[in-house]
Amino acid sequence: MSLHINAKPGQIAKNVVVAGDPGRVEYIAKTYLKDAVLVNDQRGALCYTGKYDGEEISVMAVGMGVPSMLIYATELYRDFGCEAIIRIGTSAGYLSEMKKHDVVLAQATCHTSAINDGLFNGTFCPIADYGLLRIADQEAARLGQKVYIGNTICNDRIYRLAESYRSGMWAQYGVLCSEMEGAGLYTAAAQFHKKALMMVSILSHITCDESGKETITPLPVEEGRSIDDAICLALTVAAAHSREERNGAV
Repeated sequence: MSLHINAKPGQIAKNVVVAGDPGRVEYIAKTYLKDAVLVNDQRGALCYTGKYDGEEISVMAVGMGVPSMLIYATELYRDFGCEAIIRIGTSAGYLSEMKKHDVVLAQATCHTSAINDGLFNGTFCPIADYGLLRIADQEAARLGQKVYIGNTICNDRIYRLAESYRSGMWAQYGVLCSEMEGAGLYTAAAQFHKKALMMVSILSHITCDESGKETITPLPVEEGRSIDDAICLALTVAAAHSREERNGAV
């Protein structure tokens, strides 16, 4: 029995697209899903199940931050038998060439969270499922979308003190962007031997001076581009994975 999701068994699809904001989830369901049905509204974590490209897909709100993501990902995998979770979110990028609504596919997630402290006799590295990453890369190329693939940094604190946080080191070591949920999602997927992929839409740019002080600058609007680019990619990946599962290709 799930503690935080009041959907009934079978009401949530095997492939789920998650987002932090319930308003975004409602928008996705009403804009992109056919015959969407609200199956959870407990604690405002709206979940809709419907059809996208002929496949049963659920979209669900999971809140902000690693703890919230870890709760919902755990219950989706453990209590509802979900096989794949794809997170769609927003992020601030480190690369100067990034443009607004470029998409980062998170191959792995560094993190500043303590959720895995004491569990291992070393450092656990949460990573994406390669099959989902492969599908996303292929579908992005087909859709003509600009994507970056690599490492991200998942932070517990969005407002950080420069003297206690050396943000510039992440960029120096090739980290692409900063976000707040990826490590929770990938850790849950590893625990339950399930699949996960995070993709984030770049909204702003992070620069860091020699003292470690961050400056976050919103990126200018790119004509014809929006968060819907990432939404469509996430839904397309979920549907493609659903077909692969049904056809025994995964």
